[in-house]
Amino acid sequence: MNKSNASSSNSRIFMMQGNTACAEGAIAAGCRFFAGYPITPSTEIAEVLARRLPQIGGNFIQMEDEIAAMGAVIGASLAGVKSMTATSGPGFSLKQENIGFAIMAEIPCVIVDVQRGGPSTGLPTHVSQSDVMQARWGTHGDHSIIALCPSTVRETYDLTIKAFNCAERYRTPVMIMTDEIVGHLSEKVELPDPASLEIVNRQRPTVPPSDYLPYQMTASDIPPMANFGEGYRYHVTGLAHDETGSPTNDPAQIEQQILRINRKIERYRDQIVEVEEFETQDMEILVIAYGATARSAKKAVSLAREAGLKAGLLKLKTLWPFADIEIEALAKSVNKIIVPELNLGQIAHEVEWTVRRAKPVIRVNRINGEPITPAEILAAIKN
Repeated sequence: MNKSNASSSNSRIFMMQGNTACAEGAIAAGCRFFAGYPITPSTEIAEVLARRLPQIGGNFIQMEDEIAAMGAVIGASLAGVKSMTATSGPGFSLKQENIGFAIMAEIPCVIVDVQRGGPSTGLPTHVSQSDVMQARWGTHGDHSIIALCPSTVRETYDLTIKAFNCAERYRTPVMIMTDEIVGHLSEKVELPDPASLEIVNRQRPTVPPSDYLPYQMTASDIPPMANFGEGYRYHVTGLAHDETGSPTNDPAQIEQQILRINRKIERYRDQIVEVEEFETQDMEILVIAYGATARSAKKAVSLAREAGLKAGLLKLKTLWPFADIEIEALAKSVNKIIVPELNLGQIAHEVEWTVRRAKPVIRVNRINGEPITPAEILAAIKN
């Protein structure tokens, strides 16, 4: 992270890499614990936090593998520390069981997936967006999830802060689905004054330990969370449980809790979902893109406008919950929808479902580790 030569001595203008922005955003959000295992193309996040966290009273630990890293993050969060891990496709796969545990036990934490080509070892140093559905359904069972997706270095910083805020506010794991291009891209960014940031901390219990119910049915659907070591004793399990956290086979209590952990995200989707529109005011062709591909899509839309074609872009900053309401509204006025993405159509399928095939959805896909160019998206706009 280099201070720009053009900046004053107290300026917050930097030349910064995407992975560095993720680490700095985590620190700004209050992250004080990171556990991980090195894996390309996410390792710079760990490298930065290994240096920075001890400087501010935090802790960094390299675990023996990604499974253990996710477990350590869960344990630190239970003790009251904002916690994060970072990985890529193969490691993301290994973390899924413990991600499911964190969902069921309602433990706030942040998981960064800097996506690379797959399946398996795949393309360690090349870009992909093929973990999108794994973020949604990688762990088993009925659950809702929050997954954010930056396309610029500044967005990486901002969405990392948002990820921690969502994790703390909704008592849930939150994923940041960046990719190799955005993670390794360096851009000039101006970071906000830390004093101006909204930082959310988990709601704490106001009742004495004897009256505390860690999974209480509340009006907000989000029960307060006590930190281990502060006098509150409660059971934490991945098993179906009642309001006390104790395992149960009572069908009514099981259904009540599972519905609540889904509802606590779905009922707040309007506060979670974030999109950005570009040239949509009079568009006839809608391009929907996210991550690194949104950069090419924005250029393609600009080129289309220069050629007299009324194209517009909807950039998804939130992948899950899905921006179905926003897409459905924009789709009413267009003739076709184009979805470029670095997979075989994972988001395109959701778009088709959203518009109920009332409008043609054109897929522009790539899975060989190379980015989709503006010219390729422009060709789809023109056809």
